[in-house]
Amino acid sequence: MRHLSIIIFLLMPLLLTACGPAAIIGAVGSAITRTAYKNDAKVNNYSQPYQTNDAEIAVANLKLGIGYMQEGLFEQALEKLNRAKEAEPDYPPTYNALGVLHQKMGYYDVAEENFKIAINLTPDYSSALNNYGLLLCLTQRYEEADQLFLQSAHNPLYTTPELAYNNAGTCALKNGQTQLAEKYFLEALRRNPWVGTCIDSNGRNIL
Repeated sequence: MRHLSIIIFLLMPLLLTACGPAAIIGAVGSAITRTAYKNDAKVNNYSQPYQTNDAEIAVANLKLGIGYMQEGLFEQALEKLNRAKEAEPDYPPTYNALGVLHQKMGYYDVAEENFKIAINLTPDYSSALNNYGLLLCLTQRYEEADQLFLQSAHNPLYTTPELAYNNAGTCALKNGQTQLAEKYFLEALRRNPWVGTCIDSNGRNIL
């Protein structure tokens, strides 16, 4: 138990930054800027002669949706994410972001549906696996959450597996499994001894 207390102390900055869904949406680069908000009309092809393809519209609206979500503007976020989905119906990051948004809005069933779509489209999509795991942990489906965190962490292409191990440890603590939590926290520290924050000043995941 003493060891676990030390590990939690080391990881406290990470835990305090609330490394939840918004911090690990992933796959879209940096957070949206004020300039992007000003260009909203142009992005959505309201003005001519500006033209763009469906993929560009999807990515632009996805970034806008994430930006609005990070500022707590959920209605605007939902509008942009739905527009992204309309432009590219098979783009997994949009469903991942929709899952995060609906979870924040308290619509857990809709959030789960969107996470499942994202994972069905890309089974090794670690960010979506992580976010879905967080939702399952929140709703006390601890064993299912644990499986998703480990699946995410074991993806050799995932650049930040310490996030998954940290989330697994936090979830294990909630479930009263202190030894398992200690194991996961130690693994998170082993993967990244400099764990201390989730995102930098530009909104990028730096773990």
